[in-house]
Amino acid sequence: MSVDTAKLFAQLDQQAIELPSWAFGNSGTRFRVFPSAGVPRDPFEKIEDAAQVHKYSGIAPSVALHIPWDKVDSYSELRAHAEGLGVKLGTINSNTFQDEDYKFGSITHSNPVIRQKAIDHHFDCIDIMHETGSRDLKIWLADGTNYPGQDDIRGRQDRLADSLEKIYARIGENQRLVLEYKFFEPAFYHTDVPDWGTAYAQVAALGERASVCLDTGHHAPGTNIEFIVAQLLRLGKLGSFDFNSRFYADDDLIVGAADPFQLFRIMYEVIRGGGYGNDSDVAFMLDQCHNIEDKIPGQIRSVLNVQAMTARALAVDTKALNEAQLAGDVLAANDIFMDAFYTDVRPTLAAWRESKGLNPDPIKAFNNSGYLKQIAETRVGGQQAGWGA
Repeated sequence: MSVDTAKLFAQLDQQAIELPSWAFGNSGTRFRVFPSAGVPRDPFEKIEDAAQVHKYSGIAPSVALHIPWDKVDSYSELRAHAEGLGVKLGTINSNTFQDEDYKFGSITHSNPVIRQKAIDHHFDCIDIMHETGSRDLKIWLADGTNYPGQDDIRGRQDRLADSLEKIYARIGENQRLVLEYKFFEPAFYHTDVPDWGTAYAQVAALGERASVCLDTGHHAPGTNIEFIVAQLLRLGKLGSFDFNSRFYADDDLIVGAADPFQLFRIMYEVIRGGGYGNDSDVAFMLDQCHNIEDKIPGQIRSVLNVQAMTARALAVDTKALNEAQLAGDVLAANDIFMDAFYTDVRPTLAAWRESKGLNPDPIKAFNNSGYLKQIAETRVGGQQAGWGA
C-alpha cells in the first residue's frame, strides 16, 4: 500500500516516549541479577544514559524517576543536568512496596499509622514534582492479600479511596494523579487495583485531574488490551501507558517482543481514539528492565518498536476501513487492517531520521559510538544501580 510520506513525517514528529530511569540499572529474575559493566551508579548517570537513547532515536525526550530509587540532594540540580543533556525529567513514580511496614499493604493498610506513612511518601513525591517540573504522579500498588479471609476486601477499597483522595487534594493545578493497575502479583489472592474498571472507579471519584495508567504487561493472557484502550479513551480517563511485553507472568521484556501485532492494534486504537499527537494528554512511557541485553541498546530498540507500530497504525486507510465496516464486509475490513500491519515502514522511518539529521540506523550508530566502552572504563568504583536502587 502507498504511504503519504510528508503526512506520515508530520505525524511522527509528534511522538514522544518517556524512558524509565530504572531501566539503565542492573536487573534480572527472581533467581539472579546479572551485572553489566558501566551501569550507572546514581541518578545523574542514569540521565546520561537516557540522553543517549534520545540522541540516536529522536523520540525519547524525557526520563521518569522512581522515588526513593532516584532520590538526590538537589532535584533542581538533577533537572539542570537533564536539560543540559537535551532531555527533561518526567513522571514521578512512587514506591510503597519495598518497606517492611508495607508487608500487608500501604495506602490500604488497616493500621492508620502505616497508611499515613504511605500517604506522606506521596506528599514527598509531589514536592519533588514541583522541583522537577513533572506533571504526573504515577501510583502503582503492590497492596493485596494472599488468602481468603486475610483482610476485608471492601474495607481495603474504602481505605484506598480515602487515601487517594488525600493525595489528590495535594497535587497542583497543572499536575495529575495517574493510577496503575495489575491483575496479580505480588499478592496472589487479590490485588487492590487489579483491573481497569477498579482503577477507573477510583479515579473517576477523584476528579478530572486523575486518570488511569495502562501497563501493557499487567493483564491476564488473552485480554483484549486494545478494547480497554478504546474504552478509557472514550471515557476520557486514559492518562498514560507503560509499554513493555510479556510471555507469561511478568512484564519486563522489550515492548513488541512477544506480540508486535498487539502493539499495532493498541496504537491503532490510540490514534483512532484521539490519544496520539500534540493535542492529546496521554503520556507514553516504557516500563521494562533489561536482564540479559545491554541497557541502552535495549531502550533504543524499544522506542523504535513503538515508533514502527505507530507508523503502521498511521498507515491504516481509515476511510476505506470505515466503508467496509458500514457495508458489513468482514474480510475486506480485515484485509485493509492487515495491509497496514504488513507494510514495511523501515525505509520510511530511516528517511524520517535522516530528515532530522539522525543516523538512519540508531542501533548501529550507537554501537559504533564507543559509549558502552567509555562508561565501562570510567564508571569504576561506587555501587551500581539496580532494581530497587
